[in-house]
Amino acid sequence: GDLASVGFPIARDLLKRDGVQMEQTEFNDCGLMIYDLDKQQVQAGGSGCGCSAVVTYGHLLKRMKQGELRRILMVATGALLSPISYQQGESIPCIAHAVSIEQPN
Repeated sequence: GDLASVGFPIARDLLKRDGVQMEQTEFNDCGLMIYDLDKQQVQAGGSGCGCSAVVTYGHLLKRMKQGELRRILMVATGALLSPISYQQGESIPCIAHAVSIEQPN
């Protein structure tokens, strides 16, 4: 999705804390792959589904076609934002869908 400069370091730290091995992978965030943080003050909060679709069906599948990647795990994230529940101090429910795309041998 678009965790970007706000949520991506948190996600990385949580995976490390829980013992999820990421050293042999390319772990990245779609928002960070799209926006140039030196030129744009986006931080986070772009459309997670839009960022995920653009990166997956543009950049990542192109890299698969070129033989650079053999297996992709795309986890599209999103938040169900409601100004009323936020103002009432309630949590923000979140969702994530994981899709695995593999190149046959």
